[in-house]
Amino acid sequence: MQNDLAREGKNLAKKAFAAQLLVSTIMAMLVWLASGSHQALSLMMGALISILPNSIFAVFAFRYAGARQNQQVARSFSQGAKIKLAISFILFVIAFKGLNVAPLALFGGFAIATVSYWLALLQQHKQ
Repeated sequence: MQNDLAREGKNLAKKAFAAQLLVSTIMAMLVWLASGSHQALSLMMGALISILPNSIFAVFAFRYAGARQNQQVARSFSQGAKIKLAISFILFVIAFKGLNVAPLALFGGFAIATVSYWLALLQQHKQ
């Protein structure tokens, strides 16, 4: 039972990750056609700032499952949330300090990827 819960959670996260990546890629292609490569690369950088931490969080969140591992589940979830926040912060700093990004496109990509992730999770939950 506990392996089924963890497996189900991992499958849900994989589907949400795929949706996030697909929507972000399509949006980057549209932006590239409309505004050029600099805007599109900035959008994809913003999307990656959402995608990478979410993927790492999913690994931590679905590492354990079951009532007997309740404390491990809570601890792993908490660690994953902290690491996700730290990595997001670091990636934003790198993007703004080390790369020549368009801020609006960067935040737009982050928002698009984040919203598509949550919408994919919500859609999968309803099924």
